[in-house]
Amino acid sequence: MSSTLLSEDTGVPFHQLQAEQIERFRSAWAAAGHAWEPRVSVSRSIFPIVSDLDRAYFGGESRGQDQVGMIDGGIARFGKTYAGEPDRLAKALAEDEAIAAADTVLLTVPNQLGVDYNAHLLESLLEHVAPELGWR
Repeated sequence: MSSTLLSEDTGVPFHQLQAEQIERFRSAWAAAGHAWEPRVSVSRSIFPIVSDLDRAYFGGESRGQDQVGMIDGGIARFGKTYAGEPDRLAKALAEDEAIAAADTVLLTVPNQLGVDYNAHLLESLLEHVAPELGWR
């Protein structure tokens, strides 16, 4: 499971660096002689904007990009927040190389906004974005 944070920054976009790490992990797994392929998941913050409330909460994230910062004295790269109209969101997610390389996408949700709002986010994602990507 790879989260929305990588404890390195090589100047490569987050999703490409994460995809590279997935490939390295799978290669090392195979080289170790394991007879089966492990499942790999990545985490993403994904917010379809389908209402005024969504826009109020996440409209400012629609031009989101990776962030670089310091954690425990080292440089780290944080993956961007995916927020926007469903068609734009589906296009951006389809271009995410780590999502393409992973078996599963885990969603991070803003628990401080409560269960009802998070249920709305998940329903919006399932109804408006997932079908465009062939997700089930």
